[in-house]
Amino acid sequence: MSTPEAKVKQKVKKLFEQYGVYYFMPATGGFGRSGVPDFIACYRGKFIGVECKAGSNQPTALQERELRRIIDAGGAAFVVNEESIATLAAWLAAA
Repeated sequence: MSTPEAKVKQKVKKLFEQYGVYYFMPATGGFGRSGVPDFIACYRGKFIGVECKAGSNQPTALQERELRRIIDAGGAAFVVNEESIATLAAWLAAA
């Protein structure tokens, strides 16, 4: 059975596929940098980081740091859950 966060990730994948977004899900597992978002993506020349959470869960301090670094570098960063995925959808529609 899928976890609630896995269901959010599935919705993000579906949304990215609908818009033709290039994306990948980095595997950190001790080899990458901790806190990297669940999705690294590019859409119409804009770099995007997406961290998925279930319900009212919040990003860790490391995840917040990485999302802030993306924004500071001129990219877009989102924390999405079941409700706020609409914000990501609206951003893609407007891009």
